Amino acid sequence: MAGHSKWANIKHRKGKTDAQKGKIFTKLGREIAVCVKHGGPDPEVNAKLKDIIAKAKRNNMPNDSIERSIKKAAGDTDIKDYEEIIYEGYGPGGVAFMVEAMTDNRNRTAGEVRHYFDKFGGNLGTTGCVAFLFEKKGHMIIEKKDGVEEEKLMMEALETGAEDFSVEDEFFEILVSPENLQKSTEELEAKGYALESAELTMIPVNYTKLTEKKQLDGIQKLIDALEDNEDVQNVYHNWQEE
Repeated sequence: MAGHSKWANIKHRKGKTDAQKGKIFTKLGREIAVCVKHGGPDPEVNAKLKDIIAKAKRNNMPNDSIERSIKKAAGDTDIKDYEEIIYEGYGPGGVAFMVEAMTDNRNRTAGEVRHYFDKFGGNLGTTGCVAFLFEKKGHMIIEKKDGVEEEKLMMEALETGAEDFSVEDEFFEILVSPENLQKSTEELEAKGYALESAELTMIPVNYTKLTEKKQLDGIQKLIDALEDNEDVQNVYHNWQEE
């Protein structure tokens, strides 16, 4: 199972700027608010909220900010009615994109996403046009640190239900079925592993390589523009980054 990652589009980013962290916290706060509105403020009853809290903590969101978001959502009857939307399309060179958004204004968000695709050499498609090119998976990252043994981790990951295991220069990647993510995460943490991330993601079934500079410049600008938009929660693509 060990070997070079097949999921090269999953960035292992560190050292985010304060501005980037602020946007991430805003998006996480929105996720928490929507989750509390639909499932209640108790993470022991609301399993999805429990997952989002864990995700927020792994992104270094302060505990008091998490608690404030939960309390505000629980007590605010006038909280905006956000809806979750998935946009699909193609970027430069035919790279497939899936964009998950959470918005209180469908027209505004659709217009902005379409503008990004048009501006940077792509085109926004219809629902289902690229969904078949991705599989939903639970994805975990564990950093390579002293005391983390590759073979031991791989065997213990398999015992929790891992479907695949990859070794990178600075971290280990583990894939599980979506319904098994929480169980695998809790079992690995109980064994003493510190997970840098554990979340649902979309894994491409195949990849597209780009060689032309114009396309390479365009796709990076498209990704940056989408990720910078406060309504956009996640950006997935099948560009095989070198």
